[in-house]
Amino acid sequence: MARAIWSGVLTFGLVSVPVRLFTATDEHTVRFHQLQRGTSDRVRYRRVNERTGEEVPGDQIVKGYDVGGEFVVVEPRELDEIAPGRSQVIDITGFVGLDRIAPVYFDRTYYLGPQGPEYQKVYELLREALAASGRAGIATFVMRNRQYLAAVRGEDDVLVLHTLHWADEVRDPHQELPDLPEHHELRGREVEAAIQLVEALAADWHPEEFHDTYRERVEELIRAKREGEEVVGAPEPPQATDVVDLMQALQSSIDQARGRRPAGGEKAGAAKKAGKSGTPAKPTKPTKPERAQKAGRKAAGRRGGQAPAAADLEGLSRDELYRRAGELEIPGRSRMNREQLIEAIAGSGRARRGAARAG
Repeated sequence: MARAIWSGVLTFGLVSVPVRLFTATDEHTVRFHQLQRGTSDRVRYRRVNERTGEEVPGDQIVKGYDVGGEFVVVEPRELDEIAPGRSQVIDITGFVGLDRIAPVYFDRTYYLGPQGPEYQKVYELLREALAASGRAGIATFVMRNRQYLAAVRGEDDVLVLHTLHWADEVRDPHQELPDLPEHHELRGREVEAAIQLVEALAADWHPEEFHDTYRERVEELIRAKREGEEVVGAPEPPQATDVVDLMQALQSSIDQARGRRPAGGEKAGAAKKAGKSGTPAKPTKPTKPERAQKAGRKAAGRRGGQAPAAADLEGLSRDELYRRAGELEIPGRSRMNREQLIEAIAGSGRARRGAARAG
């Protein structure tokens, strides 16, 4: 059971409901300790008096604001007193369409829950109204000596609160980015090809299909170093596309996304000849997403970690192949490129099938 990090009252108009705030997300960063090089000695931080060099206990530390060589000391209770009553209130002042809030304003996400069963009806009323209207309540509240701007919206079963950046915290890209492009003249063919590529790569949003491959590689690095294996870095990023080759790169990308060879290739020529001679054309090659789904279905139907054949893996990305190699516990997978991963996974499948026949 999660622990509430804040509790107070949510108000909209003359209606109020006591609520509690819960963190909605977790971070799974690999945690490292700091050590002195060449030893296993931990390095720790301590709060030390700058003048005496002595460590200071936490209850003896206060906040001080520098006003030009002098410090004004502020006690925690004084910070609470300057916002009487409001430090425990999420005050909704209006409702706006969710699509009116630019993504750059969103910061952190929290869940809001009623403080008890007696408040569920009012809570559910606000949640249903927000979900049905597609609007978010814009509110302010104080938490941990800081005031937040927030958007409260309704999901299927819960009220969700997003903390927002204040307007003066959002930087102007035209002032911050030195190489922001001017409006270039784009040829119609280039724009059309770019749109076709976007449409060819269109997909539904399934967040569970994505995972932190960097964390897995860090864990694989730690395992490899512990076992004395050689560690090889990831391949270099691709070179930037030359403007001269832009149209060709776009068309090749579209062909790849649609699961076809580039126009003018051997298969394209063979298809034209087949059409002229009246010979039935071969079935259209499945697209990359279709190949990935087929490979996923085949893998799902296997038991005991058995691997698919190489042909079933062609539609998978390197990250998907890496995850499959992890399920099969293939050693050295963090150092393999995409082709090597395909061969290793397929080889594992052949070895297991051979062992099964021999048995």
